[in-house]
Amino acid sequence: MKRILADVTAFGRQYLRSRVGTFFALAFPVILILLFGAIFSSSGTPKVPLAVQDLDSTFASHGFVQALNNTTLITYQAIPTNVNFQDYMRAHSINVALQIPAGFQAALIQAEMGNASAKVNVTLAGDRTQSSFGIVYSAVAAVATAFNLKVANATEVVSVDESQLTVRQFGYIDFFLPGIIGFTVLTTPLFGMTSICAEYRTRRFFKLLATTKLSKAEWLAAKVVFYVLLLFLSVAIMMLVGVVVFGMQAALTPLAVLLIIAGTFEFTSLGMVLGIFVRDPGTGEALANAIGFPMMFLAGSFFPIDAMPPFLRTLARGLPLTYINEGLRATMVFGNDGTALTYLLITLGFAVVFFVVGARGLSWKSK
Repeated sequence: MKRILADVTAFGRQYLRSRVGTFFALAFPVILILLFGAIFSSSGTPKVPLAVQDLDSTFASHGFVQALNNTTLITYQAIPTNVNFQDYMRAHSINVALQIPAGFQAALIQAEMGNASAKVNVTLAGDRTQSSFGIVYSAVAAVATAFNLKVANATEVVSVDESQLTVRQFGYIDFFLPGIIGFTVLTTPLFGMTSICAEYRTRRFFKLLATTKLSKAEWLAAKVVFYVLLLFLSVAIMMLVGVVVFGMQAALTPLAVLLIIAGTFEFTSLGMVLGIFVRDPGTGEALANAIGFPMMFLAGSFFPIDAMPPFLRTLARGLPLTYINEGLRATMVFGNDGTALTYLLITLGFAVVFFVVGARGLSWKSK
């Protein structure tokens, strides 16, 4: 134990001299929280601007526009009736706009009088590749359906009641924080250990370690202990910023602590596995990037796995980081400790495999 603590102290001093390493371990996660939190944690849902050209200008058309406003999804902007609809959109760089044709109210009156052939089409124009188009389309379709039901004198049979799943009122930052913790658990030890092992091998530091009483397992254990301490400092800073700046509600539970420790053990060991099989630090960094960057995006650190295509969801289930991210969200946000415990055991399984492979593959006499 004394040898492990001595190596933790020596390695810690060496690591903290690196401004780049300290920045990415402590400052970069906070920057991500502030950036994404500022974008997505604003009060209320951002409204999509919708330009409307009302060529009918009647009580019914005004009611249609007012119903759109009541959806709280859009903000209404008027297009003059004496201009060409599409030319105006191009001239003012409008992404999505609605045109209500002349005769809108007359068609509704004819339909209410029983004329089955009475129809009217509103025109929604815009760039379908933009997410705003889909939001506006949903709002317009919902209002059109409501108008159709009113004309048909239909009675509302099916309605929707909202129910809050979690006990506390969580915001975006509460769901985002576990992913950033997982991201930091991945990048800090993985990139650091891969580079360190490659450098030790290139400079033949491992041969010097062979002259000491420090075993390979003790050397790796010292690195795990250091990264655990570093990551808990990083997590403490992240949570402090989340609470002070965004009023975060998510809590660091005992299972979350164990997941962070197990994840650090896992990716420190994986970094050593990668580092001992490369010839130089540059190759090690490239290999760590090739493995780490796809994992951080596919494992749900920034985007929900459920929103991915089926084949990517299947791929994500085979990534070690997935179980850290999902386990942290399960225990910190939903209080689902059963799921978190299952993911903790899976993470420990990955960690033991990586540790055994790394310890067996590492040689103090590596050339």
